[in-house]
Amino acid sequence: MTSSLRPHGDRKSPFRSDQQAPNAPNAPNAPNRQAQPGRQRDAFFDNAKYLAIVLVGVGHAWGQILDGNRTVETLYRVLYTFHMPAFIIVSGYFSRSFDLSPRRVKRLITGVAVPYLVFEVAYALHRRVSEDPANDISLLDPTYLLWFLCALFVWRLTTPIWQTVRWPLPIALGIAALASVTPTVGNDLNMQRVLQFLPCFVLGLVLRPEHFQLVRRRSVRILSVPVVAAAVAVAWWSVPRMETGWFYRNAAVQDTGAPWWSGPILTLALFGCSLVLSACFFAWVPGRRMWFTALGAGTIYGYLVHGFLVKEGSYAGWFSHPALDRPLGEIGLTVLGAAVITLLCTKPVQRVLRCVVEPRMEWAFKRDPGEAARGRERREKAEVREARAPSETGEKVSV
Repeated sequence: MTSSLRPHGDRKSPFRSDQQAPNAPNAPNAPNRQAQPGRQRDAFFDNAKYLAIVLVGVGHAWGQILDGNRTVETLYRVLYTFHMPAFIIVSGYFSRSFDLSPRRVKRLITGVAVPYLVFEVAYALHRRVSEDPANDISLLDPTYLLWFLCALFVWRLTTPIWQTVRWPLPIALGIAALASVTPTVGNDLNMQRVLQFLPCFVLGLVLRPEHFQLVRRRSVRILSVPVVAAAVAVAWWSVPRMETGWFYRNAAVQDTGAPWWSGPILTLALFGCSLVLSACFFAWVPGRRMWFTALGAGTIYGYLVHGFLVKEGSYAGWFSHPALDRPLGEIGLTVLGAAVITLLCTKPVQRVLRCVVEPRMEWAFKRDPGEAARGRERREKAEVREARAPSETGEKVSV
């Protein structure tokens, strides 16, 4: 995700779907409360979120053993072409109903802003204890994987704009292209990534259920096999010829020494590759309930917590063990990364950390008179339905 994924990288280096509108890698999409009674979760999207967050964890593990390992770096580049874009597309898709109503703004604060503040401080303190006692706490400079929460907060707030303009995706691509040639954007809130990944979020906003049905056809699933094989071949070829940092999208092209005009070209090329490989990923996501489907509701927990293990391993030198230079060690690290992030998405972890990942914070918000009135109206309608139901079956109604 950032240059900090690399060994010795510095600190600048997915979802919540309860309302069918993820917030962060749960996203990333982000926090998720229990689904409301009578509301059925879509197994396909829960499966997609879980599989995407597993790929995020595996990618972070691979990021620590890249140097001199062409095979791992090849797979790493393929993974970084689509895993966060796919996650962001799902986040955008479930943000289609976002508006600036008090209820949704409150959810944005409790599900994205508050976890960002809590975990930014936690990551900074962790680094103080484990590596750098003088490490500062900066709320404007997201540590490691927390850039996604900053981005999601900004993207969500701008959703009404994208729902209003006539050509949202071309405009978003234009903004991303301009960001790629603007070094002065700076590191505050990791705005380069916010802007360069923006088209993926906007794409999710304009997608409809039939688009996901389209890529899940058997023909697309079969076609995806040679497409991914070709992507692996291109990634293998690119390792000695192209910097891995291009895939992080966290800097302007001038910062890499490339000519300015390559920025828009690279932006469009990466977006096209991300779109194709994301479609291949969605084509292979199961649509039925699986053993891991329920874990899709806890991906924000796995996303936020696994970074501590990766960073601790980097500080303590775990990834320098000679065993990780051999194929069996690389496979073992891959399996371990997937297993750890799976465990971090489970219910026990959610119960322990819900107070900071999905705080209710009713005390912090004004009571919405409109919501209260709507609640009374819903209750009255429910009471009327309950009163009528017996009479419709021939039974007497007690008055």
